[in-house]
Amino acid sequence: MKNYDRQIESLIFTAENPITLLEIKTCLDLTYSQNFEKEQIEEAIGRLQQNYLNEQFSFELVKISDGFQFLSKAAYHEVIGIHLKQQTKKRLTKAALETLSIIAYKQPVTKTELEQIRGVSCDYSIQKLLEKELISITGRSELPGRPLLYGTSPKFMNYFGINTINDLPKLKDFKLPQNEIGAPAEIEENSNVIETKDATQIDTNISEPADIESSSSEEE
Repeated sequence: MKNYDRQIESLIFTAENPITLLEIKTCLDLTYSQNFEKEQIEEAIGRLQQNYLNEQFSFELVKISDGFQFLSKAAYHEVIGIHLKQQTKKRLTKAALETLSIIAYKQPVTKTELEQIRGVSCDYSIQKLLEKELISITGRSELPGRPLLYGTSPKFMNYFGINTINDLPKLKDFKLPQNEIGAPAEIEENSNVIETKDATQIDTNISEPADIESSSSEEE
């Protein structure tokens, strides 16, 4: 059975969740068309576990929830924790940030309500925000179909450096250009054009009598 240690190792390494002894046995049985004894597999796993106890490895083979999984050793948890925090603090995409903003100010809110406000699908943004643990499912709405309700999580407060949701800026505190839909610069430019046209008309109306008066003087 020692020849199959690497096959078992590869199964455990690639499994997304802890892989059970039965799952390992099934894979080996189907691959090699023979019946492997559980005791043989356990012995092979024992050899792998012993091997990874060596200090040259930063990870070990651990039994979890009736399955087996590779995990980092405790001596390296601090540096890994720092890396995970840095990953979490990476900038959010514009779509994710818009979705998160709506959830923060409208919570609890359903996906349908989010999409009505944004005008586009929010599936991907919600998934990413859930993965980053910035939002959480807070319950179900009483609307038909009982859709899920979303709200901000405690991690949201840490991410943005606030104590409570009440510390978020009030909508009235935003400057007008940031709180209006459209292009204020274009509106202002159009207003200037209108004012210029009006001024031109006024100047023309004023100049007409002067021209008439000048012509009369020349005739005299």
